[in-house]
Amino acid sequence: MTKKLNKIIAVANQKGGVGKTTSVVNLATALAACDRNTLIIDSDPQGNASTGFGIKYSERDADLYSVICGKTNIIDSIKPTMIPKLDIIPTSPNLSALEQELVNVDNREYIIRNLIDQIKDKYDYIFIDCPPSLGLITLNALCAVESLIIPLQTEYYALEGLTQLINTFDSVKKNFNNNITLQGILLTMYDKRNKISEMVSNDVRHHFNNQVFKTVIPRNVRVSEAPSYGQPVLMYDISCPGSQAYASLAGEIINQEKDL
Repeated sequence: MTKKLNKIIAVANQKGGVGKTTSVVNLATALAACDRNTLIIDSDPQGNASTGFGIKYSERDADLYSVICGKTNIIDSIKPTMIPKLDIIPTSPNLSALEQELVNVDNREYIIRNLIDQIKDKYDYIFIDCPPSLGLITLNALCAVESLIIPLQTEYYALEGLTQLINTFDSVKKNFNNNITLQGILLTMYDKRNKISEMVSNDVRHHFNNQVFKTVIPRNVRVSEAPSYGQPVLMYDISCPGSQAYASLAGEIINQEKDL
């Protein structure tokens, strides 16, 4: 039996609407298509990653919230998707109550890490789709992973939030998880007709150099349409520019495997 990579990655940005969940869904799909056993943990109470695979709210009883609360075994919460080699642990709005419920729990920052330890040997990649905030759930995710991918919309205000997120990353690395690394900044919603997109892209590459992925995710209507059909864009329209970009990104991630 081939040894699994056990690469655990958080995808986070406290700013909403940057393509975070879209990137998780489609990057994981592309890696599964490349024969990597992959799991998505949907830790955003909005549950958009779960919806993106057509999982109805009525099918989410065994979700991440019930696992954290001890009502469900993590193995029982794993659902296969329509993509071979790609599983998901869904979530529901119940997760939004978690921060208040865990306020007096010891080592509450490491709950998700302890859960992942039970299943990580089954997968090459585990992605945690984080909520658009820097609260306890995101902290749990950053304490559980080896690396962080930051999706960054190529618009004017994007850089302000990036500074705050990098500061949070540095704090987590110093105080909670000294093994975490910044795997890359992913430029999303790039519009080649818009000079702002080019300016933001150049600025980010100037400041972060090779920590920015070469692949850029374009603004693409097919990417926006796919979730309403409960499908990743790579299933909805594999030939569109968005699908091709996520396939390219998967290639970059796979090329990084030799460094693991």
